[in-house]
Amino acid sequence: MREASAFDVLIIGSGASGLSLALALADEVNVAIVSKSSLEESATFYAQGGVSAVIDQADSIESHVADTLAAGAGLCRADVVNFIVKRGRERVEWLIEQGVPFTTHQSADGSMDFHLTQEGGHSRRRVVHAADATGRAIETTLIDRVRAHPAISIFERHMAVDLVTFGKLGITPDRCIGAYVLDLDEHIVKTLGAQCCVLATGGAGKVYLYTSNPDVATGDGIAMAWRAGCAVANMEFVQFHPTCLYHPKAKSFLLTEALRGEGGYLLLESGERFMHRFDKREELAPRDIVARAIDHEMKRTGGDHVYLDVTHKPIGFLSEHFPTVLEKCASFGIDITSMPIPVVPAAHYLCGGVVTDVRGHTSLPGLYAVGEAACTGLHGANRMASNSLLECLVVAEAAATSILTTVAETPTRPDIPNWDESQVTDADEEIVVAHNWDELRRFMWDYVGIVRSSKRLERARNRVDLLHKEISEFYGNFRISGDLIELRNLVQVAELIIRSALKRKESRGLHYTLDYPRRDDKNHAHDTILRAGDFS
Repeated sequence: MREASAFDVLIIGSGASGLSLALALADEVNVAIVSKSSLEESATFYAQGGVSAVIDQADSIESHVADTLAAGAGLCRADVVNFIVKRGRERVEWLIEQGVPFTTHQSADGSMDFHLTQEGGHSRRRVVHAADATGRAIETTLIDRVRAHPAISIFERHMAVDLVTFGKLGITPDRCIGAYVLDLDEHIVKTLGAQCCVLATGGAGKVYLYTSNPDVATGDGIAMAWRAGCAVANMEFVQFHPTCLYHPKAKSFLLTEALRGEGGYLLLESGERFMHRFDKREELAPRDIVARAIDHEMKRTGGDHVYLDVTHKPIGFLSEHFPTVLEKCASFGIDITSMPIPVVPAAHYLCGGVVTDVRGHTSLPGLYAVGEAACTGLHGANRMASNSLLECLVVAEAAATSILTTVAETPTRPDIPNWDESQVTDADEEIVVAHNWDELRRFMWDYVGIVRSSKRLERARNRVDLLHKEISEFYGNFRISGDLIELRNLVQVAELIIRSALKRKESRGLHYTLDYPRRDDKNHAHDTILRAGDFS
């Protein structure tokens, strides 16, 4: 049987990396974008901070590189850092050409310049932004461009189930040739073939109980790549953003790091500042240090949150630069101009992912990965603020050149068999999925969170092994649903995080364990690599 649809390039995911890649390709080849919600629903849309790039004349490539290497705690790949940082300004200029309305201000000589913020880990102001809703500005601008392009087909409310490869069809040598995709409205599985497939699926924050990520961040691309035989790396390095709004009715609302960059203070309930006890950079220390400091103080005092105070800043300044934060907090009865904001750390960004180079190549021919789903080596053991959107834009552009060559050189694919549901039935107990989802997120938060130990990790591994078996059995016997697909992927990603954390016998960057509390520069592994066959 012939596949229902065939494209030159299939992009799974609709954040900054997927959309910018589609636009870079669409004048030469036909492209399909698969988005399991609306195109807008991505981590990019909710990014507040901005894009880090060397814009100011007082700044330099060397300084940005040095800051990135320092934040990455010795694990960044210097060649990758240089490649991406050097291309920052041109990617910002490309966004401007697309129509992204970055914030400007009048300089001393009367000219209008970009307003640049400084965030944790940066030694200079180098974050270009659109007020405090940069992600929204980038995402909506790129979506407008994508929707208007005749060579881009859009599949919204379609969820990728698994990649189709030669290996799974019993053909050698192996290659990715498409994906099975669930139409969430029609409840049918479609077969989409492609010369090249790109995973732009974002991170996996929903594996934790508390996260700043949107609901779509369920590690789909990483899990699919792993099942297809790709290597993954550095999954132990999960970044917890220090400041998410703590309120019973607030869901996943991030308080931008720029609040601290512009002079915000972290306070205990007593009103006492505490960051000076943990790092000389105080509130401007990298996120891993700030998150651990907050976690320490919460455990020491028994509190369930701390406070972020910007009441000493002028009201006009807050209104101009942080309108989204001002409005959102006000909706919960918090006036940030006169009262401190309750905050708590939450899972925010995954520095590990599918192993790729700076052009998005994975170890499986025909398959690329870009954005948070990929591990290029830029972030090392800890991502510096606003380097993620930079990576999305630079790697997507680099991948486009490689993909165009691959499409031109790829021979005709064989027919792909349609999805087979002849041996399954409707699920009899959907509650099993809901209960397992809750259990997974809770034990990941308790045992594989900001501070870990070997005992906690072993407990988590035992639980995830049981969940893995239960979900695999459920998946094999019943018709799939969106919730089941996401849970299957989250369980797989959780297992990868746990096993990576157990392999690293030191504390470094975002991985802190009580059993090995010091950084080990003599015996450490540069990357924690997991490959197919390491475990079942």
